[in-house]
Amino acid sequence: MRVDMTYFGLLVVLCICARKSLSMTLNTEDWAMQTAFELPCGDWNCECAFTRQRGCCCAAQDFYALEQSVYTRIMGQWGALKQLNNEIKATAEGRQVAFSAAMSPLMSCYGPFTTDVPIPYREVSLNSASGYNPTHGIFTAPIAGLYSFSFTVYSRVPLYGDRLYHHVILTQNGRPLTSVWEDNREDNEDSATHTVLLSLMPGDQVYMLLQSGRELCGDLLGTNMFSGYLLYATGV
Repeated sequence: MRVDMTYFGLLVVLCICARKSLSMTLNTEDWAMQTAFELPCGDWNCECAFTRQRGCCCAAQDFYALEQSVYTRIMGQWGALKQLNNEIKATAEGRQVAFSAAMSPLMSCYGPFTTDVPIPYREVSLNSASGYNPTHGIFTAPIAGLYSFSFTVYSRVPLYGDRLYHHVILTQNGRPLTSVWEDNREDNEDSATHTVLLSLMPGDQVYMLLQSGRELCGDLLGTNMFSGYLLYATGV
């Protein structure tokens, strides 16, 4: 009987201690919520930490700040990539240089003139980068590089025994480079084609000259042609 009373008394003491401990815990939480000074929670939500609200994240502010930081960095990288893409596109377009043009059909003759004159190849089929001026028949290099130029010279006189008399000169900045010429009465038409490679700097001009006193005749199909294109850029 004394043993039972002893166990009963011990149980009563433990219950009293547990209630006091629980009361102290509740009082501590109330005190933490009601205190006026700042709690050592950093950027965390102290109210959420003490009350354990459903669906509440104590580090919500930290995660939101991290999300904003990552988003800002991604958008910055995206903007940099777009700018790089635009620069690459602009560079590539600037290096796509090519032109092709032909003389307008000739019912009679072009020339003769009292001085050397540039031949105006006005029928333009290609003029990438707008380097060729069809009014004057002059190509101006937009960038430095190695260029390929080709030209075809054709002339036809009405009758055998009439004089074929032409001289067409490929010219760079006023300096003659190569030419096609004919002076005979043995046939009534003639044609020739040349291709040359030229190293040009920006602003260099290339064109075809018809020598003074010479003429191009009877080109009904626009066979006289002048073309060129950039092989590769240099000095970059």
